[in-house]
Amino acid sequence: MTGLHDWFQTPPGRYVLDWERARFDTALADVFGYHALQVGLSDIDALAANRMPHRWLALVAPPLPDLDAAPAPQAGARTMLVTDSTSLPFSEGSLDLVVLPHTLELSPDPHATLREVQRVLVHEGRVAIAGLNPASLWGFRQWRARQWRRFGRGRLFLPDAGEFIGPRRLRDWLRLLELELESTAYGCYKPAVRSEGALARFGWMDRAGARWWPIFGAAYFMVAVKRTQGAKLVGQPWKKAPAVVGAPASIANRATPAPVNTEKNLGSH
Repeated sequence: MTGLHDWFQTPPGRYVLDWERARFDTALADVFGYHALQVGLSDIDALAANRMPHRWLALVAPPLPDLDAAPAPQAGARTMLVTDSTSLPFSEGSLDLVVLPHTLELSPDPHATLREVQRVLVHEGRVAIAGLNPASLWGFRQWRARQWRRFGRGRLFLPDAGEFIGPRRLRDWLRLLELELESTAYGCYKPAVRSEGALARFGWMDRAGARWWPIFGAAYFMVAVKRTQGAKLVGQPWKKAPAVVGAPASIANRATPAPVNTEKNLGSH
């Protein structure tokens, strides 16, 4: 099993998808705008709870995805297109929301993908990112399995596809691209087991992990806002224009002083 799509059909994969689906629904339900785009991973409808009138699902190529295995788009809710994540077919500053569920992990150039997302987002637009955390029990098991595979032994737990990007590294990328981190969440603290029953037995670890080792969850979820330096607001100005210093003052309406009667004043002497 090497593909991420195949791995999400396993019990651990469904466990991660359920957690991520809840995060997307909670975080994006009140994100308003007109145009939203999900790039990659047709296994989950990350925009299901969002109410923007125009929502698209973009499958990533190359390589071309298995379109027959992908879920059919909902009427009026999702439109499918095939594109390259490093060259999105949208003009600059045209999207209000971009969602990347494990898209950066599978991209041949994840930094270029994130830079392209920054380009198509409007000012104050948002990007939501979901990924697998290499600094977790799952990541440790994956690392150990790769070491054993050098000797012809071991079995990978996570899919052997793409590169897992840690949250700390991703935060640095966001900062460089003027994407201000708004929120971060970690989840999926159960150990790296494969069966449904074993995962159920360790249900208590989700509560304990969120309290005692929160940053070591197997999955993470981030939302960042595009804050472009020097952006100007369009519309009526909030303040009146300041007065020009040194401008001549108008005296047209000032009262003219009464003339002095010099003869009367001299006659009194």
